[in-house]
Amino acid sequence: MKTKIVCRDLCFGEGPRWHDGRLFLSDMHDYKVLAIDQWGRKETIVEVPGQPSGLGWMPSGDLLVVSMVDRKLMRFDGKRLAVHADLSALAQFHCNDMVVDAHGRAYVGNFGFDLHANAPFRATDLIAVEPDGAARIVASDLGFPNGAVITPDGNTLVVAESFGGKLTAFAIGAGGDLSGRRAWAALPQGVVPDGICLDRGNGIWLASPATNECLRVEEGGAVTHRIELDQGAFACMLGGPGERALYILTAPGSHPEQCRAARGGRVEVIDAPYPRAGLP
Repeated sequence: MKTKIVCRDLCFGEGPRWHDGRLFLSDMHDYKVLAIDQWGRKETIVEVPGQPSGLGWMPSGDLLVVSMVDRKLMRFDGKRLAVHADLSALAQFHCNDMVVDAHGRAYVGNFGFDLHANAPFRATDLIAVEPDGAARIVASDLGFPNGAVITPDGNTLVVAESFGGKLTAFAIGAGGDLSGRRAWAALPQGVVPDGICLDRGNGIWLASPATNECLRVEEGGAVTHRIELDQGAFACMLGGPGERALYILTAPGSHPEQCRAARGGRVEVIDAPYPRAGLP
C-alpha cells in the first residue's frame, strides 16, 4: 500500500479534521491552522501564537483550537481569536490533541513533562472543557494522552496513551464525566500511538511516529492493516469523497527548530477499507 502526497512544505502537521469538504490541520511549528482542499491548495484559517494543536467545532460553528505552550483553549468565530478556557492551572505541561463532542465539550490532553528537553516521564491528566469554558480534570494517571475519538453513539471516549503503548477507553456520563476505564487495545512493541481516528468497521487508525507507519487496530489489539511510510507518521484522519480516504500527516521529526528549518512535513493519502465514524 503506497500513499499519494497531497501537500508538502509544512513545518509539522497535527490535529487533522475533515470538515466542510476540506482537511483542516494545525501546522504547529508554523503557528497556523490551515485548510487544504483535495488538490492540495492551502488556506490559512487563523494564526495561533501559542502553537496550535487539536481542533474541533462548537455547535455554533466556532472553531476550538488548542494553544499548546500557554496551555489555553482558543475559540475562533471566523473573525476573532479569543480565550475559551485557560488550562494552565490544570495541565502539567504543554497541551496537545483533543476531541470535541456533539455538545461542544472538549477533552484536552497534555504532555505531562518537557518532552523536547528530555525531562523524566510523568503521568498526567485529561481535561474536560464545557461549552461555557469551565474546565475540570476527568481522568488521571495517563501516559501522555494524545489523539482521542468518541464513538458514534456518544457513549465512549478512546484516548491514545503515547507513552503507554495502548488505547484506553472510558464511558462518557450524561454530564461529560468519564468512568469505567478499560484497555481498548494494547499495541505491538515499539508502536507509539499519536493521532487517531475511528472508522465504521469499529477499527481505529493510529499514527506511530516511532515506527514510521499508520496502523488499523480493532478492539482487543488485532492489527488489520499497516501502512509503511518513509518518515514519522504523527496524525491521521478519514475524509474525502465518501469519507474513506485516509489522510496521514508525516514529518522527519517533531523538534520545533528542526521542523521550521526542514519544512519536511507532508499530507499523504491512501484509500481506506471503511469510511469515517464518530468524532472527530
